[in-house]
Amino acid sequence: MFALKTLRAAVLAALSVPALAQEPVPTPPVPVPHSPEVPVVATTPLQTATTPTPTLVLPTAAPRPFADIIRGAAHVPGFLGLYQKEEKVWIELRPEQFDQPYFMSVNMPNGIGERGIYGSQMGLTQVVVFHRIGNLVQMIAKNTDYSARGGTPQALAVQQAFSDSLLAVAPVVSAPHPQSKAILVEANALLLGDIPSMTTRLETAFRMPYAMDARNSSFLTVRSDDSMTGFQVNAHFFVPRIAARPAVVSPVPGAVATPPFTLPDPRSMFLGFYYSFMPLPAQAMHGRRADDRIGHFVSTSQDFSDDVTPTTAVHLVQRWRLEKQDPAAPLSAPKQPIVYWIDANVPEKYRESVRQGILAWNAAFERIGFKDAIVVKQQTDKDRFDTMDARHASVRWFIGSDVGFAIGPRQIDPRSGEILDADIGMSDVFARGARRMIGEDSITLSPPQPEEARCDYMQESVTEMGFAMDVLEARGMLDMAGPEADALAQSYVKSVIMHEVGHTLGLRHNFRASTVYTLKQLQDPAFTKEHSLTGSVMDYTPFNLSLKGEQQGEYVASSLGPYDYWAIEYAYKTIEPAQEQEELARIASRSSEPQLAFGTDQDASGFNMDPDVNVYDLGSDPLAYFQRRLTISRELWDRVQRRTLKPGESYEVLRRSFDYGFAQFARTLPVVVKYVGGVTYLRDHAGTGRATFTPVALPRQREALRMLTDSLFKADSFQFSPETISRLAADNFTSRPRQDVSVGGRVLSLQATALDQLMSDSVAIRLLDSQEKVENHKQVLSLAELYGSLQNAVWSELKSGKDIGAMRRNLQREHLKRLVASLLRVSAGTPADVRSLQRENALRLQRELHTAMTRAISVEAKAHLSESYETLGQALKASMLRAGA
Repeated sequence: MFALKTLRAAVLAALSVPALAQEPVPTPPVPVPHSPEVPVVATTPLQTATTPTPTLVLPTAAPRPFADIIRGAAHVPGFLGLYQKEEKVWIELRPEQFDQPYFMSVNMPNGIGERGIYGSQMGLTQVVVFHRIGNLVQMIAKNTDYSARGGTPQALAVQQAFSDSLLAVAPVVSAPHPQSKAILVEANALLLGDIPSMTTRLETAFRMPYAMDARNSSFLTVRSDDSMTGFQVNAHFFVPRIAARPAVVSPVPGAVATPPFTLPDPRSMFLGFYYSFMPLPAQAMHGRRADDRIGHFVSTSQDFSDDVTPTTAVHLVQRWRLEKQDPAAPLSAPKQPIVYWIDANVPEKYRESVRQGILAWNAAFERIGFKDAIVVKQQTDKDRFDTMDARHASVRWFIGSDVGFAIGPRQIDPRSGEILDADIGMSDVFARGARRMIGEDSITLSPPQPEEARCDYMQESVTEMGFAMDVLEARGMLDMAGPEADALAQSYVKSVIMHEVGHTLGLRHNFRASTVYTLKQLQDPAFTKEHSLTGSVMDYTPFNLSLKGEQQGEYVASSLGPYDYWAIEYAYKTIEPAQEQEELARIASRSSEPQLAFGTDQDASGFNMDPDVNVYDLGSDPLAYFQRRLTISRELWDRVQRRTLKPGESYEVLRRSFDYGFAQFARTLPVVVKYVGGVTYLRDHAGTGRATFTPVALPRQREALRMLTDSLFKADSFQFSPETISRLAADNFTSRPRQDVSVGGRVLSLQATALDQLMSDSVAIRLLDSQEKVENHKQVLSLAELYGSLQNAVWSELKSGKDIGAMRRNLQREHLKRLVASLLRVSAGTPADVRSLQRENALRLQRELHTAMTRAISVEAKAHLSESYETLGQALKASMLRAGA
């Protein structure tokens, strides 16, 4: 009786884990698979159902003999022995396989093509053990983030401090095998659960409580050999009903359920998961310590072996295991090359460009003594494996209704940082982008999503490509239906693959790399073919467009940059253990060389964002580059206003060019703002003579401020003919809130965004703090100059005496709102100088408004000035509200 109570207690404890995979749950009303291979959703409406509750069937008798369970089942021998009979799959676990660490990955070969739920995506990885408690087998994820030297008291303390996690549990269904003593566990019970926590992802994407439905989930394929065991799961998720839309629209974005639109019935979907289990390398690869001056992905763990080191964190470079066949040879083939498989789903016409993009990295490995370090193979119909397993690094194509990105994730051995698998996902929009202009079709894109350790081009790269294609077509330099467009698409595919392969080799983004060459050098195709467009292909590089009439260089990168060779050298160079520390220090010490400039994601954004670390810029003078981009945008707008369409041609072509121009402004101007109060951040170590933090030179800050006022805040910054605006028709097959264009609304959005940044507390703090970093305070842009310049530009009509149009009135109201807010409500982090300076500006503006109201201007302008005057007066008289008071 005591044993039964103990067993029941263990089962109840297991069932309290939300993500457990359990026995099949009660069937929801209608969606049923016709067969394991071809799922069919019934045509009758789904009935209301409750979310299934996971249950576990307790064994009521001794397990049946091993032979009875497998009678009539197909045997699949391998790392984990499998038996399959109809829809049932059993895993054979031998005594020596319990409590041994194994590598498990869960990838996603099939999705639904929208809002982040895409196919061909890498998923989670864990180091797992199979642990037996009585007649239960637990699959436990080991906590590999914390460790100490084995056999020490510290190791015991770590074990007591940090917990493992239970992923799944299943009953033992057989007695031990008479000879091997192996037992059988039903894989259906162990793996047909929400181990990847997909229900949370679905709820995040659609705000709907989708549930995992084990009864209507199945194994599509099972594979096993001596090195790996794989299960492809066709997992069913459902929701009982779609909630009615609320009568009142919620003011909170994303609070209302938005069902998926790519499904025949949004209440039911099948998602694919590929589970791989394989042993970890018998001998962990030697871990190489990372250096923060070079951008590698790192495996970080906390080592508590001693208490005299300044930190417990250990950062190891993520890299493939690469060893020379002949260590003494200056150039040797590796014992085992890095093999990339081009998946069978990659379109045949792009396979050669993909292959070239992968093999381009061999140049970097040859420089450190490896011949053919990377090998490319093409998957054919004869290859029965799935490239989503944990053994085949691959490039896969994927499609979705709202995708526009590529991704290059890795899966690693946490003990050493060894990369075990990598799967590059390539959205077809990169190739299709050069052709989508022909049919003038529209691709609806989701907004960029926050990401950590993944590369995500998303909407911006698609917009960048479309902008470049439109400009080239307008100049007559590109026939969208001709071979030039095809060649450009192939070049772009190759450049994107080079970038993503870099990630799968362990390299992070380098967004400072775009600053190492001059714009003049980038116009020389011979130069860029030898040196690349940037210091590294790990930058986000825009199309290299020259101004009209200038020499045109390569549009996209065709080769690696100098930084790429350097980063590969640090991670992969063969070094004797005794010399490793000294040699790595020597390699990293080159970080101050101009062509090896490095800055990554966190340097491009956040409070301490560096204005020279940006996405989608080119050249050693980013401000000059951005000015050129704005010039090209206006060139495109001029084309819109001059273009005469052929009879029957859609006005949507004009709308597209108009939109691309605004998209360039929206991308460019916020980056220009970074120079105002900007601080350059270098990752140097001692000995270079350069400071870590250096405020942007005063002339550069003034140049950026002038560019902003000229491009955004002048009265004539945006002028379009009414004839043009009245013809900017949208794609009539696409649903949108309004079909026509509001130029004023778009301009105001750009202006408001720039004002938010320029008048923010963070910019004020950086400007004030910059005075602490220079000897002469006058060499730093002052808050008084910033606020005064903005106010003079926004309210220029008060001195010129000109009438004030609608767009200008909107801009002035936006500035007034922020000025008043600085007088009335101050947060705890607002510098005191902000309010005192803005109070002086408010008093000056009030005097100028009073004078301007006496002039002969339109009724609307006079009413606007009068209201502004009264608003300022009330704000100046009111008491200040402090945040939290």
